[in-house]
Amino acid sequence: MAQGIPVSAGGGSSSFRKVTAAFLASAALPFASILSAERVERVFAKHEGLFGTGAIYSTAMMVWSFLGQVLRDGKEASCQAAVARVVSYCEHEQIAPPTNDTGDYCRARAKLSEAALHELSCEVAADTEAAAADWLWKDKHAKLIDGFTFTMPDTAENQAEYPQQKSQKPGVGLPIVRVVTILSLATACVMDAALGPYAGKQTGEPALLRELFRRLGAEDIAVADRYYCSFMMIALLWAQGTHICARKHQRRHSDFRRGRRLGKYDHIIVWTRPAKPEWMDEATYQTIPETLELREIRYNVVQPGRRTRSIDIITTLTDAEEYTKEEIAELYGFRWNAELDIRAIKSNLNLVHVRCKSPEMVRREFWATLLAYNLIRTTAAAAALLHGKQPRQISFTATCQYVLASWMLLSCGLMSASRLVDHSLTILGQIAACEVGNRPGRLEPRVLKRRKHGYKLMQKPREVLRAELRKDCT
Repeated sequence: MAQGIPVSAGGGSSSFRKVTAAFLASAALPFASILSAERVERVFAKHEGLFGTGAIYSTAMMVWSFLGQVLRDGKEASCQAAVARVVSYCEHEQIAPPTNDTGDYCRARAKLSEAALHELSCEVAADTEAAAADWLWKDKHAKLIDGFTFTMPDTAENQAEYPQQKSQKPGVGLPIVRVVTILSLATACVMDAALGPYAGKQTGEPALLRELFRRLGAEDIAVADRYYCSFMMIALLWAQGTHICARKHQRRHSDFRRGRRLGKYDHIIVWTRPAKPEWMDEATYQTIPETLELREIRYNVVQPGRRTRSIDIITTLTDAEEYTKEEIAELYGFRWNAELDIRAIKSNLNLVHVRCKSPEMVRREFWATLLAYNLIRTTAAAAALLHGKQPRQISFTATCQYVLASWMLLSCGLMSASRLVDHSLTILGQIAACEVGNRPGRLEPRVLKRRKHGYKLMQKPREVLRAELRKDCT
């Protein structure tokens, strides 16, 4: 067993320790306790999610296999490939392997507690954030807020809970989920997420964000786009001590001749409380202040060869001496990192379209994906800490590739404790060397030179198309 991997006094699960060792295995790393055996067992036991003790498809094995699936793509992400990896593991450990029936594997995977995967993902992100004191923005935890969507197989169960868009014909579209995430600016981890149907009453991004207020603490800074910049959103966040830095909504007019002037295109303004929205109860509405004193700044984005854009920012950081106009503009500029993080989750971890065919399994796959994402970000943060860099300088794709390259080797315990530490430090050094390219002002057309296939898009249900083919054949 490698040094630095926490082991409970009662022994704990050796399978979980091997999963932990596959990510971090050095006593020199402050993140080595993030995915400890006792933590995983504690969280799953809390939600009554421990099963299969002594069996091949135990909770430990299914967590290990599910993480391996969501981190891979193509043929390696299939359930058959996951079963093949379990068989290889059993052969190495000299225990009876399971059959090649993927049904047994899928039924065991369905036993994984959705709530436990959710809690474990959030705990990993919270602990990594707590260890990120050197990477904070002016000693404050900046949290990036953004939303995205993903689709899933077109089954009756998925359609019932996450209906397709109304503009799509029945049998042609795909069930779709809306997600709002809170991401750490310092570590790029997903602190938490809320998901719901794409359309319907109180299913928009602001409504989903209100479910996540508990993840935004006092003195945190919520950095968001103008979709979240409303009086009620700012008032509710400010009531719990959370600052906000958001682009001003396009429907609000700016007049820098009014208010208390702090500098050029920098002043203090007062917003007045609007009428009570439908989603808010009267008691809560009465706690909302009648006015909010906010700071508004305007800065220009100038890039050679492009039209200059003016951006107006609304923030509760009103102290102009402590937070200069340039620093506020820089902070909002960091919001674009949320787009890059979501792209990594959707593209690298295949969350554009999930594979599971029931809403319950879709959510399990979603939280397993976020857990895997946070573990990769934690590994990148460890590499950055050891080599004096910022976590966001480290390539997410490269980190994922190095982890997967060593996954089976480390999980099977093929190295001695001292050799495992040396190997892990070497891998972290290689990860730290893979920096994200700095390409400011990059301009690329959104076109493909080579088409993947020549098939047309589906415009009719599959049954109708089959009938037309039969008719043509006769």
